[in-house]
This record gives sequence, C-alpha cells and structure tokens, in this order.
Amino acid sequence: MTKFNYTAFDKSGKKTEGTLEASDKNAATNMLAGQGLKPLVVKPFKKSFNPNNINVPFLTSTSVKIKDLVIFTRQLATMINAGVPLVRSLATMQEQTSNKFFKEILIEVTKDVESGMSFAESLEKHPKAFDEIYVNMISAGEAGGILDDILKRLALQQEKQSSMRKKVKSASVYPMVLVGITFVAFFALMIFVIPKIGEIIKDLGGEDAELPALTKTMLGISDFMVSNSLIVLGGSFAVVYLIKHYIHTNKGQKNWHRLLLRIPVVKTIIAKVAIARFSRTFASLMSSGVSVIEALHITSKAIGNRIIEQEILDAAEEVKAGKQLSEPLSESALFPPIVSQMLAIGEETGQTDTILIKVADFYEEEVDAVIDSLSSIIEPVMIVFLGSMVGLIAYSVMGPIAGLSQQIN
Repeated sequence: MTKFNYTAFDKSGKKTEGTLEASDKNAATNMLAGQGLKPLVVKPFKKSFNPNNINVPFLTSTSVKIKDLVIFTRQLATMINAGVPLVRSLATMQEQTSNKFFKEILIEVTKDVESGMSFAESLEKHPKAFDEIYVNMISAGEAGGILDDILKRLALQQEKQSSMRKKVKSASVYPMVLVGITFVAFFALMIFVIPKIGEIIKDLGGEDAELPALTKTMLGISDFMVSNSLIVLGGSFAVVYLIKHYIHTNKGQKNWHRLLLRIPVVKTIIAKVAIARFSRTFASLMSSGVSVIEALHITSKAIGNRIIEQEILDAAEEVKAGKQLSEPLSESALFPPIVSQMLAIGEETGQTDTILIKVADFYEEEVDAVIDSLSSIIEPVMIVFLGSMVGLIAYSVMGPIAGLSQQIN
C-alpha cells in the first residue's frame, strides 16, 4: 500500500486536503470518488520537515485525554447528524486532532471501517482510547440506527465525568502539596537545623545538662537521621514503593478501597461520586438498548472502587435470579434509600433511564457542594497542622536554650 496526498472538492464545492493509502494512484482516485469527493490532485505522499512531528520517547503522549475524546465524539455526532458518511467523517476527524497518538488510532479505525468492519468492532481494538462503555454504546447505536444520538449522549456523559474528576482532583491537590511541604520541612529541620541547635545547647549547659524529655526525643531523632540519612531516605522511598505496588495488586486495591470507605469525609465524597457515575452510565447504557445484566457488568467497571463494584455485580446476580434492581440496592449500605426508591419508581413507570439521569444530576450537585465546603475547611486545618509541627520542634529546642541562658545570667 502506498500513501497519497490529495486535494479534492466535496459535493458542496468545498476544497479539502488529506492523505490516504491505496495500491496505486487509480485506486486512490476511485476511493475518493467513492467518498463523494471530486479529486483535483492525487500524488505520492512526501513527508515535509515539521518540528511538531519529531517524536521524543519520553515527551510523546501515548494516551488520549478526555478533552480530545469529548471533542471527537461531539464533532463526529454533528457530522453524522448532518448526513456525512462515517468513513468521510472519520477521515476529517483525523485532520482535526492534535494528539498524534489519537490520530494514529483514528487512521487505523478509518481503515478498518473502510474494509467492512463495524465502527464498534474497530473501536474495540483500541482500549487505551475507547473503554468498554464507549464501545458498547456505539454498538447499540449502530444496531438501532441512532448513532448520532448515542454519540451526543456519550459526549455529555464524558463532559460530566470529566468535570467531576477535575473538581475532585483540584480539591485533593492542595492538601497533598501541604503534606509534602510538611514532610520536607520536617526532614530539613531534623537533618540541618536541630544538630546545630543541639551543639548550642551542649555548649551552654555542658554534657551533663538536664534536658526536657521532648528535647531529648527530638535530638535523638535528629542524631539517628543524620547518622543514617541514606538508610532513612532509602527506607522512605522503599516504603512508598512497596505501598504503591501493594495497592496495585488485586488484594491490595480491595483493602485500599475498603479503607477509603471507612474515612468519614472521604467516604462521603467517594459514595456520592460513585452513585452519580453509576446512575449516569447505567442510564446511558439502558437508553441505548443494552440489556440490564450487561449494563450492570459494564457500569461496575466504571465506578472506580472495587468494593462498590462488587456490590453492583452482586446486584446483577440477583437481577439475573428474577429480582428488580431496586431490591438489592435497597439492602446496600453504600447506596442511600433515595436511590433504590427512585429506581423502583423508574421500574414501575418504565422510565428508569430518565429517573437515573435526575439522580445523577442531584448527586453531581451534592459532590460540588461537598468539595466546595471541604476546600474552605482544608486550608486552615492544614496550615494549623503545619504550624503546630514546626512550633513543636521550635519549642522542644528553644525552651531549653532560654532556660540555660537564664541560669548563666
């Protein structure tokens, strides 16, 4: 296969340029004609130098950002709704994206669709860009002939989830930075400052000076850290690495997620985020024509917490046994009664997807309110914590100095 550059006019007379692969020039011309384009120039592809095309391994992105996916989904929905053929829409989207990794994926997807593969099957080959929820909804849209509507729902769902994710991240960044600063300050004081102050105390009071227990403890910790600085630093990195590795194991992830659900404020945020995500995702799949059991299995993987995921899978087994979904959810300790009650109303009226969208909207607003209130509380709490730690260290070393100075006077 040879790559060709082309310049062509569409049915409306608009000029378009791009690249395609074909066995020869005639095949490329016929391919363009099949897409409803009138070829003007078709010539072998020549790659010109472009600094943006330089690939540096550690700088080149190998992921698709949610922003890129939202733009792709919404623009593709608009083009298909306007009657543009899928292959031509995908070819246009290749030129629109600035993410090289995503562009390569779209090129492969376009080739697969041109060769006769369904859109959903071609997307399924690229799980790094398109998750199971995306693929299943596209598959349902193709089967029902409502691909443009499904794409609009997907874009809306991704925008909502992206917005919620950004708010949760922004709320967690500040305390994490302050905790990092606190630990750096602690190590700096213990390794560089406390030893100097310890020498001053010994010069003032002598080797036999009686010091408070807190001061002795601080000086002991400082001496140990200075004498074994490499061991302390290496041990700290090793502990962090082992904890991170353990959390990524199946058992460790479950235990970590279980622990998060026991921390009072964190539990509230995780539960509300999970309910909003479950409600919107499950409603989107149901409205797309996906079966209840399959929708529950797919939705469980999008929750982000293994404990809640298992509860949804257990509920799916009970639904498979003949129960309504609202029954097992009403017995859950994580799903509030309002969710099962609203779901029961939806099951009775046949409007489950509509009801769950309203539940998702409500809990997304709840998440916003909790994060806003939490953000206003975290700042003073962390400042007090940092100040208390520094003040404790200062008191433990400055108090004896002041006392010894008075004795000398």
